[in-house]
Amino acid sequence: MAAVLRHDRIDALRALAMLWMTAYHFSFDLDHFGYIRQDFYQSPVWTWQRTGIVSLFLLCAGIGQTLAVRQGQGWPRFWRRWAQVAGCALLVSAGSWLMFGHRWISFGVLHGMAVMLIVVRWLLARGWLRGAVPWVAGAALALAAPWLGQALRELAPAAVRAAFDSRWLNWLGVVSGKPPTEDYVPLLPWLGVMLWGVGLAQALSAFPRWRQGPMPDPVDRALATLGRWSLSYYMLHQPALIGLLLAFGALK
Repeated sequence: MAAVLRHDRIDALRALAMLWMTAYHFSFDLDHFGYIRQDFYQSPVWTWQRTGIVSLFLLCAGIGQTLAVRQGQGWPRFWRRWAQVAGCALLVSAGSWLMFGHRWISFGVLHGMAVMLIVVRWLLARGWLRGAVPWVAGAALALAAPWLGQALRELAPAAVRAAFDSRWLNWLGVVSGKPPTEDYVPLLPWLGVMLWGVGLAQALSAFPRWRQGPMPDPVDRALATLGRWSLSYYMLHQPALIGLLLAFGALK
């Protein structure tokens, strides 16, 4: 089995996304428990941050898959990691159902990544993501989402709209409007962002010393270490933040 080398700078970039996500979720939790009042669903201050955080995670995932394939990572290792992501996605669904009720998460960032990783890995294994292909295909998927959504709203019969807007099909991203859920990362447009990560990895191949060089700064090394534990951190940070706020409320 081929050993997969870690790339500290990619791990550090992932860690920055993790810390940004933590600040965002802490603000969301403060609003949820009534300590602040913000509109996380409509205000550009928060919606654009969410877009940036998810985009950074998916870019890192696309980069990571490209590097893993280049280093000879086999399918068995891929499936072991994929099973961890998919299992955590199911836990997120269960936890969100308990916390948010009808706004539970049926296709959030982990669900989306579980599906997108299979698609991207298969395309990479077939050799179909080379040159300009990931950039062009990514742009096409990103642009298709609003166009198809508008066509669904204006041209499709009510029964067709209802089917695509349901939880059974809204994971595709062809919807007449954002569904009522606390996290939503469908294939369109987000698969396009992961494909851009593939393109970015190919572009970085021209700068191997930047990608693989040492991290002399202790802060950078700490970020790289944190970035290697992204899934565990993702699953633990919200329970920890919510627990702290509940404890703070009980002590007031």
